[in-house]
Amino acid sequence: MKQIGVISGKGGTGKTVITAGFASLAKNTVFADCDVDAADLHLLLKPEIIERHKFKSGKVAEIDKKFCQRCGKCLSICRFSAITEDFVVDPISCEGCCFCSYVCPAEAIRMEEKICGEWFISNTRFGKLIHARLGVAEENSGKLVSLVREKAKQIAEKEKCSLIIIDGSPGIGCPVIASLSGLDYAIVVVEPTLSGLHDADRVIKVAWHFGVSVKLIINKFDLNIEVTKRIEDYCQINNIPIIGKIKFDESVVKAMVEGKTIIEYQDTEAKREITKIWHRLEEEIT
Repeated sequence: MKQIGVISGKGGTGKTVITAGFASLAKNTVFADCDVDAADLHLLLKPEIIERHKFKSGKVAEIDKKFCQRCGKCLSICRFSAITEDFVVDPISCEGCCFCSYVCPAEAIRMEEKICGEWFISNTRFGKLIHARLGVAEENSGKLVSLVREKAKQIAEKEKCSLIIIDGSPGIGCPVIASLSGLDYAIVVVEPTLSGLHDADRVIKVAWHFGVSVKLIINKFDLNIEVTKRIEDYCQINNIPIIGKIKFDESVVKAMVEGKTIIEYQDTEAKREITKIWHRLEEEIT
């Protein structure tokens, strides 16, 4: 079983559009949306949720008023100002350090596991999708990404699928590292801007650090031919194969508005190029 991840150094490069295009072309495949902070693959795949689970991570303090002596020790030592004067814990401010529970003479404070989000197993018209939603301002997105990937792997093994396609997070933070580790290939999507090239370089170096083979797609390459040439030169110097160059195509937006992948939409240049890219990938991963 192979695992490929579609990633980008920054948001807005077209990563999810390309992933959804691959989804509509792939066979015998499980899909994982690992952009848990701002998941959007479901908007195109329109999943039917068959399992819903809570994601718990970290601790939050809770004061039992029956035992609380209102001595104020917890108030004085909480450096995050998470405890109010009427001895109620603000779960957003609480960092789960447990110090208040240690100093409480009445043992009235207990640390409860914190619910940070949800993860789902869904059916789509292309196969199983494992996706998640992290709560607002919650941390541990890397841990949630690892959970999504583990569940995707279990389902792929159970259903004897030969491939997992991952829609990764943008950037180079914890969720990207969790998306990258253990991949067979990382497909980096870059747009022809200086910031696009700079951020792609950073995420490529992260992928190399984890020993992941990198391939590159230049999306909307015709919007800036000069920077596209710089990206091509960069790839040549660093021995990075460019597996596709996609023109700017207004039909991509029209397809999204209709809730379709570009492959399901009318015949366009973007559709033809993404199809070619997928066939090139198929030859390497099979």
